[in-house]
Amino acid sequence: MDFDLVVIGTGTAAMVAAMRVRGAGWSVAVIDEKPFGGTCALRGCDPKKMLVAGAEVIDAERRMQGKGIAGDVHVDWADLIAFKRGFTDPVPEKHGRRYHEKGIATFRGHARFTGVNSLSVAGTELRGRHILIASGAEPIRLDIPGAEHLVDNEAFLAMESLPRRIALVGGGYIAAEFSHIAARAGAQVTVLQRGPRMLPQFEPELVGWLMDAFNTIGVRVLTKTAVTAIEKSGDAFAICAETNGETVTVHADLVVHAAGRAPALDRLNLAAANVAVERGRLRLNDFLQSVSNPAVYAAGDAAQMGPPLTPVSSHDAKVVAANLIDGNHRKPDYRGVPSVAFTLPPIAAVGMGEDEATNAGLRFQAKSERASDWYTARRVAEPVYGYKTLVEEGTGRIVGAHIVGPHADEVINLFGLAIRHGLTADDLKSTMFAYPTGASDIGSML
Repeated sequence: MDFDLVVIGTGTAAMVAAMRVRGAGWSVAVIDEKPFGGTCALRGCDPKKMLVAGAEVIDAERRMQGKGIAGDVHVDWADLIAFKRGFTDPVPEKHGRRYHEKGIATFRGHARFTGVNSLSVAGTELRGRHILIASGAEPIRLDIPGAEHLVDNEAFLAMESLPRRIALVGGGYIAAEFSHIAARAGAQVTVLQRGPRMLPQFEPELVGWLMDAFNTIGVRVLTKTAVTAIEKSGDAFAICAETNGETVTVHADLVVHAAGRAPALDRLNLAAANVAVERGRLRLNDFLQSVSNPAVYAAGDAAQMGPPLTPVSSHDAKVVAANLIDGNHRKPDYRGVPSVAFTLPPIAAVGMGEDEATNAGLRFQAKSERASDWYTARRVAEPVYGYKTLVEEGTGRIVGAHIVGPHADEVINLFGLAIRHGLTADDLKSTMFAYPTGASDIGSML
């Protein structure tokens, strides 16, 4: 079967690219071995944030106890999962219907390259004038004995009951977010992080302040701790690890892989298509096109040219679609892409960190403060609130912004807007924001 474009995947990047190219009159096919919808809608950010909604209620009740709120509120895990499924369960059928309505052919099964322009899926040979790899990412392989006992983000988000003891191997976004959900739902949570601190993608001062929230909810965080083995005994697990030259053992009823993700490429048989890979990543040019096979493009987490975030996947897809339709002329622009870890409270960042800006040779003013006494924090009895902003000397250009605390996940978007569109600190300081809101603190952060 011949198509102008064959897309591997049905997540955000795949959907956006397929729809745009089909809108230009091309024949398009999409392939996925999992239910249509991709990681964000089915196994990542959207369902995770729905579970966070339940944890937010527990967190608010705890903070406001004795301040006008009384009584006991708890998470019914089964009901919370049912709430989440109310969103996720209809997604595959909705996506399939959209493809059908647009005249996009759909194929279910594992895609495997058989040539520079051809793929095999469930016994069917597909040929594409162009092929887009939008297969997303998957947990990195951990070479430790017992790694087969680890469950991934998908399994965690589908649990019908909450285990009493949960251990998370790794200390990034997944570990931080899942630990806050599980602990507030009543689980005993331990995080085992190989590095010196959690959330290395964020500024160390802000992560340090956020650790107060981990301590408050009883999450045990072991840093500089390398897991050496996972042993199963009945329905429980013993996680063996080394920390500071000593051996520790953590007992859990569930062990979650939270040690990072990488492009899902291994099973595509890329060698058959002469698609170059270097250190687990596709070798792409500035137009998101394979440097070794011009028929092949990539977008989103599979491309890993920008941050592994849903808005980046959508942006990549628009770039690829434009280059397919009109020839290579558009390059991705990743300026001002905000990133958020949905802990409680959330931590957010956009632009450069202080070390990054220093290493880039920029001259800038850094302003940082823990602002627990500001109204925004006091209104909701949240002791974790602070920021760091970086402003370039001379131009007033905002180089980076970092926030932890109430509304950080929303306020960071305004800093992202400023960075992407060249607004200065004075531009933001002279803007009249609604008061009292999280955004009304921006002027005091600059």
